[in-house]
Amino acid sequence: MFRRDFLKGLIFTAVTAGLLERIPLGAAVKKGEAPDLVAVKGKSPGDMFDLAIAEIGGMGAFVRKGQSVLVKPNIGWKTPPQDGADTNPELVGRIVKRALEAGASKVIVFDHTCDKDWVSCYKLSGIRDAVEKAGGVMVTGNNLDEYRKVKIKNAKFMTEALVHPALLDTDVVINVPVLKNHGGAVMTCAMKNYMGVVWDRRLMHKSLAQSIVDSVLIRKPDLNVVDASLVMTSGGPTGRSPKTRRVRMDSLLMSRDIVAVDTAALKMLRLTLPSEKDYLTMGAEQGLGNCDLAKLKIKRIV
Repeated sequence: MFRRDFLKGLIFTAVTAGLLERIPLGAAVKKGEAPDLVAVKGKSPGDMFDLAIAEIGGMGAFVRKGQSVLVKPNIGWKTPPQDGADTNPELVGRIVKRALEAGASKVIVFDHTCDKDWVSCYKLSGIRDAVEKAGGVMVTGNNLDEYRKVKIKNAKFMTEALVHPALLDTDVVINVPVLKNHGGAVMTCAMKNYMGVVWDRRLMHKSLAQSIVDSVLIRKPDLNVVDASLVMTSGGPTGRSPKTRRVRMDSLLMSRDIVAVDTAALKMLRLTLPSEKDYLTMGAEQGLGNCDLAKLKIKRIV
């Protein structure tokens, strides 16, 4: 890529606190009641996580003493944090730290990287360093021999898949995607982040929207934390296109509901999923969550 094109791709646009107003409040959140979804605007991804997790019941509501935890970020690409292609390393490190403080026996972090050089993906993204400093364990997602074949109950296209053992064997799953535009799926966020737990992505792309739903049917995450600090609004998902544009949203979304958190993320991007790509509606119809935000209790923190 020519230098001028690379620099074009690094143009950032600031947004105001009004960004979160794209997400409706839905039903009222009563005092002492945990909301269904929390949306935070701030500067530090780690600090935004702390604010959100306090609202939703604290880390102890998800991780008990002695449990093993999987933290699943997006580490698909061999890019630095300022590209916004991978999950913010500060956020991943903070989640690992808080899980261990809550009593987790082990916190595992991995992704099945899209770039083949997974070692460089882990290193250049900053995630390996952040995880290990926090006391977590990085494992590879790029070793076929480690995957196990499982049948996926209620799946409509991908009825079986080779699945990474960390998803199958840990007690708690925390899904930590980065929000961004995606050329094939329109948006990649919490549901699509599950493509990183399955080996055969070529199969999934034969029926992408349904396969995204089917992958989540393997095992729903216990918590979804969306990194919306630096967001690709076009030219995703790699950030290597001269058409790539990034927006400094400085935001974070959190919910137990994977469909709801993706629905809120889509509103932040001001995008629409065409019917053939609408994995949110498909997911709601198959019992994975709620895409009607008006029915949910939503807390915004600005």
